[in-house]
Amino acid sequence: MSKEEDANTMEPQRKRCKGSVCEGDLWVAFPVLSDQLSQDVELVEAFAAPIFHKKETSRILHELNAVRPLNGLQHVKRVRPVRGGGGAHPLEVLLCLVSDAPDLKEVSIDDLLPSDGVRRDGLGEPFVVKVPARPPLTQPQFEVASKHWPTSFHEDKQVTIALRGALFGPLQKARMSAYMAAALSAAETGAELGMAAVGAVAVDPATERIVAVGHDLRGEHPLHHAVMVCIDLVARSQGGGCYSFDRFPACRFTPPPPPGTEASSPPYICTGYDLYVTREPCVMCAMALVHSRIGRVFYGSSSPDGAMGTKYKIHSEKDLNHHFEVYKGVLGKQCEELGGLGRPRQTTRDQ
Repeated sequence: MSKEEDANTMEPQRKRCKGSVCEGDLWVAFPVLSDQLSQDVELVEAFAAPIFHKKETSRILHELNAVRPLNGLQHVKRVRPVRGGGGAHPLEVLLCLVSDAPDLKEVSIDDLLPSDGVRRDGLGEPFVVKVPARPPLTQPQFEVASKHWPTSFHEDKQVTIALRGALFGPLQKARMSAYMAAALSAAETGAELGMAAVGAVAVDPATERIVAVGHDLRGEHPLHHAVMVCIDLVARSQGGGCYSFDRFPACRFTPPPPPGTEASSPPYICTGYDLYVTREPCVMCAMALVHSRIGRVFYGSSSPDGAMGTKYKIHSEKDLNHHFEVYKGVLGKQCEELGGLGRPRQTTRDQ
């Protein structure tokens, strides 16, 4: 069968993968979120005071908002009920941040509130609490923040579901396993040739078809990482590309449609495509995926210098003009087992 004929049948293959790809429920794809979404909750200190009479709450809030606005803390609720409700006071109110208060050894309610701004009757002596410095963006952040002080939260349900590892259903996971199995198969072929055991597969999720398959070829060229090879093969599927990988049958692509057909206007390189790669991409490959406008990236195992979660998070850098989703863990065990197979050969170009 010719390479073109083989490319026309590039459906996900379920063989040559270590372990059974039918065991889709044994792995979980977790999102690799931006630092803003994944960071620990930062807390700041504030002064709070007891409210002894609920009927005074509206008046106290009105006066406090006028003389002591909590700038930058709009996500924090100013009043909270006392836990248990059986104490001497039913509510507690935030007065101000500790950083905005007078620098005194002992601070009283008179020190914190201007005499002509807030009536003190109904308020007890201040005490220090910790409140979240930023609005929570994920359910885990919200749960931590709420343990300290009541906080507003606008939930992104897709992120919440993804963090539970439940974003993809059984049918989706079966398909994802098959795509990663194709990447594993390519990686094993590359390892047999003396290359690093890394494989990559580009998929058009709209048609559920594999567009290109590549494996590491750094033995031929120092820049030919599996992801770089796959991107170039996608370009070849659109009538472009810079290199020929015809000597490597496992590196293949779907040929461009005939001129004049409705499908002859492909997207810009990888726009809207998914990439499945056995190992977390490096900085060079991550930036190439940014420039090629990839839609989503799924990788199996992490890399010490990985640029999509381990060392950097290129896909979430605010200053870049394109961002994409990243998920890790697809057939993670099988991908990790590839680590002991191949190593890139040195050539005169490397030296």
